Amino acid sequence: MIDFSVEPDFQQKLDWMLDFVKRECEPLDFLFPHHGDPYDTKNAKSRAIIRPLQDEVKRQGLWACHLDTSLGGKGYGQLKLALMNEILGRSYWAPTVFGTAAPDTGNAEILAMFGTEEQKRRYLQPLLEGEIVSTFSMTEPHAGADPREFTCRAWREGNDWVIEGEKWFSSNARYAAFLIVMAVTDPASEAHRRMSMFVVPAETSGIEIIRNVGTIGDSLAGDTGTHAHIRYNKVRVPADAILGGPGMGFQVAQARLGGGRVHHAMRTVGKCQRALEMMIARARSRRTQGKELSEHQFVQGMIADSAIELEMFRLLVLKTAWIIDSQPHGAARTHIAMCKVEMAKVYHDIVRRAIQVHGSYGVTNETPLASMWESLLSLGLADGPTEVHKVQVAKAYLKRVEPYEGVFPPEHIPTRLAETQERYAEILEQPLTLEALG
Repeated sequence: MIDFSVEPDFQQKLDWMLDFVKRECEPLDFLFPHHGDPYDTKNAKSRAIIRPLQDEVKRQGLWACHLDTSLGGKGYGQLKLALMNEILGRSYWAPTVFGTAAPDTGNAEILAMFGTEEQKRRYLQPLLEGEIVSTFSMTEPHAGADPREFTCRAWREGNDWVIEGEKWFSSNARYAAFLIVMAVTDPASEAHRRMSMFVVPAETSGIEIIRNVGTIGDSLAGDTGTHAHIRYNKVRVPADAILGGPGMGFQVAQARLGGGRVHHAMRTVGKCQRALEMMIARARSRRTQGKELSEHQFVQGMIADSAIELEMFRLLVLKTAWIIDSQPHGAARTHIAMCKVEMAKVYHDIVRRAIQVHGSYGVTNETPLASMWESLLSLGLADGPTEVHKVQVAKAYLKRVEPYEGVFPPEHIPTRLAETQERYAEILEQPLTLEALG
């Protein structure tokens, strides 16, 4: 049975979260607006403000709820986490306040599943407590996220692994206590067995940040970027730094992506909801040509289109979370790809309409819409380009159908009509009346 209800106790948690995020987290986006601010653990002022907020979240039992109970989390399924992330998506700071900021969430899961006891002691627990942040260093300047083109490599020398090569867009490396690095260890093997994953302390000799790359909206002046272009110059780590074993880099990476993509999609729902709220408030409060904006049919159309698109996308993400919770591992792969594809489109359309309804005010940096628009393009690239996920969806559907034989397709009306006439020939050839049928 399909049931969209939420347990009363959990709904109370969601209600508390929504009020808390609006009241406490959204203002932090204005006070500390830089992309890297939530990850800068050495900023005494921001930490002085968020520590009490994090303590309150912990008292409410809502800290790091993505984690299994063995790691101090609630063991919530993806459906509940989706509803929570819908609220967290309203604020850039909210994930940090609630202990669910990426990439630390996925890196924590990797360490929990594949790390040694010493790595868990040194990194996992401080990461779970929000005391440190981390980096996932996978993509490369010439290859993007295509592992078949990676050239950063690692090889054994005695009891150590040596890593050499360059990585691109390694987010938050300038703040990280450790990096999880993917490197090629078996170039001759098939694509999913070429790579291995390593945990590398940030202070390790040979890690060279070529530059911290800024994104759209960041100033070119000064070193303020948060996505590092890194050279690993024969970085040496001990044998047990490898995660999961040689050739398991792809499996380790996949272990962190599925649920994370659902969380990302649902946070986008929260961002879209906030943009829609702003659009509606503006439409009800601004007058032009003698009446409210809300009375103009073009504006009504923008609001209606946005509300409908958002509702459809939200239901897609919730269904995907439900599949992850209720069906075998991997069953949601196609739906996860659907979420990834639709996420950027819905976000683009709703934010664009919100800006349009705000007029010149919408293109200033005096509303959250500006930063929403700046982050738009990254949605089509993060966790793999949209085009890759479209191909995945198409292939999944194409596998379900075999080619038909003959000249005409299965839905050829003359052929189907002839088949149907033959099926009911005995009835069709007899003169019958309604009275005879009785």
